[in-house]
Amino acid sequence: MHYPISLYQPDDLEVLCGFLNRSWEYDAITPELLEEKLTGDPFWMPQAIFICRDQEQIIGFMQGVMRNIRGIRYGYIKLMAIDEGYRRQGIATALYQKLEAVFKQQKVEVIRIYDVPLNYWMPGIDPRYTPALCWAMRKGFKRFGDTANLHVDLSKNNWETKINEEKLIEEGIEVRRAYPEDKQAVLDFIQDEWALWRHEAEMAFQDSPPSIHIALMEGKVKAFSAHNANNKGTGWFGPMGTHPDLRGKGMGAILLKRCLKDMKAMGLSHSVIPWVGPIDFYAWHAGAVVDRVFWRFEKILDK
Repeated sequence: MHYPISLYQPDDLEVLCGFLNRSWEYDAITPELLEEKLTGDPFWMPQAIFICRDQEQIIGFMQGVMRNIRGIRYGYIKLMAIDEGYRRQGIATALYQKLEAVFKQQKVEVIRIYDVPLNYWMPGIDPRYTPALCWAMRKGFKRFGDTANLHVDLSKNNWETKINEEKLIEEGIEVRRAYPEDKQAVLDFIQDEWALWRHEAEMAFQDSPPSIHIALMEGKVKAFSAHNANNKGTGWFGPMGTHPDLRGKGMGAILLKRCLKDMKAMGLSHSVIPWVGPIDFYAWHAGAVVDRVFWRFEKILDK
């Protein structure tokens, strides 16, 4: 049976949120977070957000966005869901065909699933969503890696860093919370090596006070860490970076713990450290444990 597909409209937000929460077994989203993933995306594409309905009932959804990263035009399936009672009827494929057509018009070279830099919900497919996994492989997506989200129990530590900060002062390094007027200096610092983190840094500066901490030497930003920069209010940590010349001095651990202390003060019980590479760093300094694993998929589009 053919079900009509239309573009997402702002009036769909509340109903769509309910649909996603019914369809996702391992995730839950609020209207505020869904809005952050939709119009809150710095490059959101209203022409690439599709809803499938059976009469008035939403039975399928797929959102696409694009990024230009180091000269490659990437398209992303950012969010998707199919009503459990309507699976295996070609709905996901019909939604994807419309999305891929938009991507081809925009000369996208590579399509990836979920792991959208700047603003994302999850960094890949949780393999427990087996139907989504199998669908991606049938559509020609190839697994090229995996990543993990870590969980930190904030109640197990007071996250105090005063003694270690005093040792850095002896080396001419000051660690403190960023002030609003530090925003441009932080953005300048991340521009060369971590340009993809610019949006998240800007989001952290939207908080009052900013949910970002910095290390300075001779008045210049040399390291930073942020939280509440993506999926606001849910305890997500990151991004974080240290200038290569100053690594190994313990600044990263201090900046991490400052953010965790913030989150504990906010009343959060845990923190999520997402899309992690150096698992051992976070396990050692924060007692972080692997909470979820994600498989990353991509598809090269024919020119």
